[in-house]
Amino acid sequence: MRLILLGPPGAGKGTQAARLVEKYGIPQLSTGDMLRAAVAAGTPTGLKAKAVMEAGDLVSDEIVNQIVSDRISEPDCAAGFILDGYPRTLAQADAVEAMMADKAITLDAVVELIVDDKALVGRIMKRAEDAKAAGQPVRKDDTPEVFDERLRAYYKSTAPLTGYYYAKRQLKTVDGMLSIDGVTAEINAVLDAG
Repeated sequence: MRLILLGPPGAGKGTQAARLVEKYGIPQLSTGDMLRAAVAAGTPTGLKAKAVMEAGDLVSDEIVNQIVSDRISEPDCAAGFILDGYPRTLAQADAVEAMMADKAITLDAVVELIVDDKALVGRIMKRAEDAKAAGQPVRKDDTPEVFDERLRAYYKSTAPLTGYYYAKRQLKTVDGMLSIDGVTAEINAVLDAG
């Protein structure tokens, strides 16, 4: 099972990805984690990324795409994987399609979690409160101001992927406002339906 999870920040992609990992026995691939791993491993692409990050710049699509391509070629991805937080742009979506074609693999589905923006702010605030109550650090991006900026960036760059994958007949939409178990059940239903 090769999946992409789409949805705005706070939609529950991470929570649902963890459940899909458990169900299918495939890895969840986050670009941040992959970048850190490539840097730590000292791979050629990781060294390029490290130099860019140390200079305080954003890692280019070229580097991110190469890191993703390298990662999905690893043995634990043979049965599939979940891309979480990637692709974020139409250019990256084209890169995913090209890298999969080069590897003679196909994407099974793109699952988009549909959520209400106002409810997302409430979720983010609750996540921050829960972290504080548990004595855990609050994520830097769990403030209304930062979250609002992330939401704008999502709608500007990532939301167009909905139309891209709809046109390719790969998009499956799920009501992300349901309970966690309800969202999981809907995802399972759309994936089982093919």
